[in-house]
Amino acid sequence: MRRTAALTIAVVTGSLLLWPSAANAGLVTHCVGTGGAVTVPNDLLVPAGESCALTGTVITGNVTVAAGANLVIDGGRTDGTIRVAADGYLDARATTIGGTVVLASGGYGLFLKNAASGAVTVRPKGTAPIDGFLFTEGARITGTVNAQGGEVRLGESTEVTGNVTSSGTHYTDLHDSFVDGTLSVLNSGTGAVVCGSAVRGKATFAGNVGGVQLGPNGVLDSCASGGYFGGDVSVANTTGATTVDDTIIDGQLTVHSNDPAAVIAANNRIRRGVAGAPPAAAALRQGQAPAVTAPRQDTVEERAEQRRTTAVREADAAGRANL
Repeated sequence: MRRTAALTIAVVTGSLLLWPSAANAGLVTHCVGTGGAVTVPNDLLVPAGESCALTGTVITGNVTVAAGANLVIDGGRTDGTIRVAADGYLDARATTIGGTVVLASGGYGLFLKNAASGAVTVRPKGTAPIDGFLFTEGARITGTVNAQGGEVRLGESTEVTGNVTSSGTHYTDLHDSFVDGTLSVLNSGTGAVVCGSAVRGKATFAGNVGGVQLGPNGVLDSCASGGYFGGDVSVANTTGATTVDDTIIDGQLTVHSNDPAAVIAANNRIRRGVAGAPPAAAALRQGQAPAVTAPRQDTVEERAEQRRTTAVREADAAGRANL
């Protein structure tokens, strides 16, 4: 199907929008193609199956990325929320998002690089054929992160001012990042990694398959340094290797009902001691780090880059939007 550049303003009813506004109607700018450093003074919609690539654009309203659509925005600003539908993709770099970001069930993914946003939510996959992802590099999230599915990696000096909660994700990893609230990782399919990161509040890991790796010398991902936890840490009911190495815990570490038993290195600094650790797991021999199968982020990076490349190519082919 031949795509043409389209950026038109239309009055639409709530039935057209995937998420109706309070007024159930409003002005919406449709974006197909590319756009530059202009201001869109209302809501923006990327129609189903289309691609929109913006550079330096300011959007004063909310943004909807419809099913199968792509929005790539570099050096821009959106004042409202961004909602991404099934098989939709958002790639925001050096961009400020004033509101929340929501990836719907079956959404393709969210990639935030050197970007700022409000709270981020990833809906559960449900019966959708796609299990999405949330991947950040150097992002600042003002609010919470709540992921109920997909692959989750907060990395490269990402900051979250609220709590990070995940349940039923493929995995949830923190690399070189800071969480100013609590951290909860429950029932992940391939475990969780906290590497070179700081969590100010309590941390809970429970029911994870594949293991839990806090610090280096684990089997899940390569890691150069340990982390810091400002409160109690609990690791329970894990299937797969649980390792705690080179980590500071300003509280108590509780480990129980893990299979195999948790391995706790002697180089940790745990203020209130360890509860539940079996004697056989009291020390991890240094210099004998287990092999890591493959960097966990590679798959997500490839998926994000492929989708971004496709989106930019399609937007360029559609032509410059008449803003």
